[in-house]
Amino acid sequence: MELKVHDYELPLLHPFTISRETITVQPSVIVELTDGEHSGYGEATTNSYYGATKERLRELLEGFAKTIENIHWDHPQELWEVAQAQMQDSFAVCALDLAAHDLWGKRQGKSVHKLWGLSTQQNVVSNYTIGIDKIDVMVSKMEEFADWPVYKIKLGTDHDLEIVKQLRQHTDATFRVDANCAWTAQQTIELSKPLADLGVEFIEQPLPADQIEQMEDVFDLSALPVIADENCLVPEDVDACIGRFHGINIKLVKCGGLTPARRMIEKARAAELRVMVGCMTESTVGISAIGQLLPLLDYVDMDGAALLASDIASGCEVINGVCHYPSVPGNGVTMLS
Repeated sequence: MELKVHDYELPLLHPFTISRETITVQPSVIVELTDGEHSGYGEATTNSYYGATKERLRELLEGFAKTIENIHWDHPQELWEVAQAQMQDSFAVCALDLAAHDLWGKRQGKSVHKLWGLSTQQNVVSNYTIGIDKIDVMVSKMEEFADWPVYKIKLGTDHDLEIVKQLRQHTDATFRVDANCAWTAQQTIELSKPLADLGVEFIEQPLPADQIEQMEDVFDLSALPVIADENCLVPEDVDACIGRFHGINIKLVKCGGLTPARRMIEKARAAELRVMVGCMTESTVGISAIGQLLPLLDYVDMDGAALLASDIASGCEVINGVCHYPSVPGNGVTMLS
C-alpha cells in the first residue's frame, strides 16, 4: 500500500464571504491510497479558523506514509483508529479516511453506501449557499442557480433581515440561514419569528461556540429550529447539544472522516436530534464522500463543487440540489488531472 499526497488551489466561481472571512481560492489536499491496482481518493480543505494549513496536512500525511506501508487493514475503520492515534488531527485523518473508504469500495466493486446497506431512493436535496455580499450581488448569485430548491444564506451583517427580505422577492425556494457565530442570543430570538415568516427553515450556529450555555434560552424561545455547527465538531460534542440545539451539522474534515461521522449520526438519532452534513467548499472528491451518507440525513449542504470555477475530479454530481451517483464504485471518485 502506498500513500501519495497532492495539493491543489481550487478557484471559486465568486468570492465567498461569511461573517469572519472572504476567500477567492480554496486550498485543498488530496490523499491517494493505492494498492497497485486500485486507487482511493480523499480530501481535506484548509481552514484558517481551525489552523489547518497545506503545510501541516502534508507533513502529517507524509509522516504517516511509512505506517501505511507496514500495516494491514481490511476495513476503513481499522485504518482510522491507527491514523487517529498517530496524527491526532481531524483534517488529516479525514483525507485518509475518505481515501480508505473509496479504495475499500473500489476493491469490492460496490459503492460505499451499498456496502453499508443503504438505499438512495429517499435522499434529501442539497441547498446552494449564498455568501455575504451586496444584496444585489447576492440576488444575482441566487438567480445564477435559479433551479435549486433550497438556498442557505450566510448572514452576520447589520442588515441581515433586509437581505432575506430582498432575496425572498426573487424565489419561492426554501431558505436556511447561517450566522457563523455572529449573533447574540437576543438577536437570534428576535430575528427568528420574522425569518420564519419569510420561509426560513432553520438557523445554523447563531452564537459563538463558547456561548453554548446561552443556547438554552434560544432553544426554548426561538421560533425556528437551531442547528449546531461550530458547537458540534466530534462525536463527544453531541451530548452537549441536547436541549440547546434541535440538530447538528456534521463536517467531515472537522470530525475526521466518514468513520466518526457515522458515529455522530448514531448518537444524534439516539438523542432525537436532526442530522445534517455540510461541506467546506470541497471539490467533487469530498462531495462524493458526503454522497455516501445521504440516505441517513435530514438535511445536506453538498454544494462545494458547484461553488468552484473548475473541479479536479468527477464522481457524485449535484445538479439543482439532486445528487447523481456515478457508475464508479467506492465513493465514485475519478481524478481529472
